[in-house]
Amino acid sequence: GEVFDYLVSHGRMKEKEARAKFRQIVSAVHYCHQKNIVHRDLKAENLLLDADANIKIADFGFSNEFTLGSKLDTFCGSPPYAAPELFQGKKYDGPEVDVWSLGVILYTLVSGSLPFDGQNLKELRERVLRGKYRIPFYMSTDCENLLKKFLILNPSKRGTLEQIMKDRWMNVGHEDDELKPYVEPLPDYKDPRRTELMISMGYTREEIQESLVSQKYNEVMATYLLLGYKNSELDNDSSTLKPRPQPELANSLVSSPSHKVQRSVSANPKQRRLSDQVPNIPTSTSYSKKTQAANAENKRPEEEREAGRNKAGSTVKVPASPLPSLERKKSTPMPSTNSVLSTSTNRSRNSPMLDRASLGQNSIQNGKDR
Repeated sequence: GEVFDYLVSHGRMKEKEARAKFRQIVSAVHYCHQKNIVHRDLKAENLLLDADANIKIADFGFSNEFTLGSKLDTFCGSPPYAAPELFQGKKYDGPEVDVWSLGVILYTLVSGSLPFDGQNLKELRERVLRGKYRIPFYMSTDCENLLKKFLILNPSKRGTLEQIMKDRWMNVGHEDDELKPYVEPLPDYKDPRRTELMISMGYTREEIQESLVSQKYNEVMATYLLLGYKNSELDNDSSTLKPRPQPELANSLVSSPSHKVQRSVSANPKQRRLSDQVPNIPTSTSYSKKTQAANAENKRPEEEREAGRNKAGSTVKVPASPLPSLERKKSTPMPSTNSVLSTSTNRSRNSPMLDRASLGQNSIQNGKDR
């Protein structure tokens, strides 16, 4: 589930637990930055926990490529996590807006509340641009010092993720395993088992070697990498692997309508993922004649042709799904003015995470050049 839901259910994390999660988050975001990808919508709702409580970053709908020396001008994200330059309508390099959001996430993990919040968007904007936030009495000095490297108003003064990885708080309890940038292992391009499997599927040894040596990101390379994704797959019976279709037969291999997978038209990736998991509706379920008639009118031409092949008088009635539509909230792009709009504002404001009663009264002023 989401880290957001975890915090709502369990409350704030102890710093030891927060550290373990935050190390994974920083490592994953740094990996994206190494690939010149900026996320631009990092928040607790977009951090997922798997069965082993490991972090998975989700929702790359606002992500984009960035190039050093070239500014981005799309202002998007969730206002409580948005960097001040986004509220000001300024262009930005890319990684620095993720760094600010990471600071908000760290504060949220440790305190269970947001560092910047307001009754409305105007009040939130003013607080973000002031750069002031409360430090809870239970927050350690090391954690407070780390926050100061994230939540700096001047983007050029913010710490880089390489500097963050070396911070003292990040490595408490991990002195022998200091957080470092992830280094991808060298790919294995000399696996004879995968090569033989691909030959049995219809590929030639020459095209396999050419794609691997040249590192072409084509069908051959993708097949080779997929076969090596899990070593256990290599032990399966090779007879289960179907040969690649010949080019002249490609147009004739069309799936029947009953096997087509229909996706939602919605641009919300979360909604698409949910719709993929909707179970099949049993055909034995009874429905009204009106519903059946409406479904009969909406049949596809392929289904009509298939029905024509059946004996006279027989019809195929597909009941409409009784399941209600599933919708998830998603951040909306910010306009290029000082007004920032996001549907996630209400969710954040109405959450128990925003209870500041347990926070200390000491406020710090951050973001000034020092």
